[in-house]
Order: sequence, then C-alpha cells, then structure tokens
Amino acid sequence: MGLKDKVAIVTGAGSGIGRGIALRFAKEGADVVTPDINLEGAQNTVKEIEALGRKSLVLKTDVSISSDVDRMVTETINKFGKIDILVNNAGIFIQKPLVETTESDWDKVLDINLKGVFLCTKRAVQEMLKQGSGKIINLASVAGQVGFADSSAYCASKGGVINLTRELALELAPKNINVNAIGPGSIETPMTREMLADPAVKQMLLGATPFGRVRSARGHSKCGFVPSLR
Repeated sequence: MGLKDKVAIVTGAGSGIGRGIALRFAKEGADVVTPDINLEGAQNTVKEIEALGRKSLVLKTDVSISSDVDRMVTETINKFGKIDILVNNAGIFIQKPLVETTESDWDKVLDINLKGVFLCTKRAVQEMLKQGSGKIINLASVAGQVGFADSSAYCASKGGVINLTRELALELAPKNINVNAIGPGSIETPMTREMLADPAVKQMLLGATPFGRVRSARGHSKCGFVPSLR
C-alpha cells in the first residue's frame, strides 16, 4: 500500500492535524499542496515535505473565499496535472456561551468550517469528474455528534460537515469519488489548546477518551491516511 505519486491537497496544512496528515502523505509517496491562511506555517510544512523527497506547493488561501479556492485548484492542476485526494481540514474554534456569541463569530466559524468544505469540494470535484476518480476526506469532530457546551457555532458547523459528507458520499460514489469524514476527539493542536486550557472541558474530553489522554496531531495522521487508500 502507499500513495506513490498521488497528488493531495490538505487545507490548513500549516499546523496541527493538517500538518500531520500532509507529512504522513509525503512519507507514503504523495506530492502535497498546503493551502493555509497561515502562510508561514504552510511554508514550514512544505520544507518538511520537500525534505522527504516529495514535491509541494504552498498557497495562502482563505477557504471561505471562492476566488481563493479556485486559485488553489487551478494552480494545483497547472503544477501537477491532477488532484487525487482532497483533505478538508481547515477550521477554527470559538469558545463562548451562546448569549456572548456574536453574529460575526457565528458567520466566521460557519464560513470556514462548513462553507469552506463546500467550496473546496465543489471545485475539486470538477477536476475529479474529468479524471474519473478521486478521494475526499472531511475533518469533522465528535462535537458534531454529541455537542460541547459554550461552542454552539463550532458544533453546528461540524454537524453540518458530517451530514454534508453523508450526502456527498451518496451522490459521488457512482462517479468513483469516495467521500469520508474523520471525527477527531482529544487532539492537541494550536486550535484546541485554548479549549483544553479549561479544566472542566479537558476533564469532559478525557472522560470520553478510552486512553484518558490527549493525543498528538502527528499521532492522529493515520486517520487521514487510511481513507485515502480506500
């Protein structure tokens, strides 16, 4: 098994789970595109990918802006000629009680976490249909299934990702495009550090984790690797 000479786009690859997945893909033989709003982080990931002997492409990308997404896909096709795998990993987390959550907070989380998945998937699928195959992996969350207190926008966005994944899997399977979702639990990333800093939230998460500990993003990267082989 492996991903030799496959081309993958991993959004939000500048840190956390996205970086872990991007590096795992490179180790397995894939060339990896690393779009991220955090350009410096994405550039650091690219250096690690290239050190593994694989090609990469770094792009400053806001997945909630359609023109950015179009450029991401167009430049990937121009450089590599195809897209075998799309990992919709980019996301943000805002922790606030409902009554303190502003409309701007809500829009920002939904735009990046859910609209971004829609935009990236739609544009990548246009290329995958031409190719006759493709694999899409969406980063959901256990928060989209069971909910966490003081994170209404995040839970709503991840619940949306889960059901969007179900719909896309049904719609695209006849076209030889596989769509799956991953629901990470207690993973230490730059995005989750604020959440895990709250003792009550951390205890709740660890209580639902069989190992009773927070895992590293790189240790979780296999969860993105396995669906890419199906």
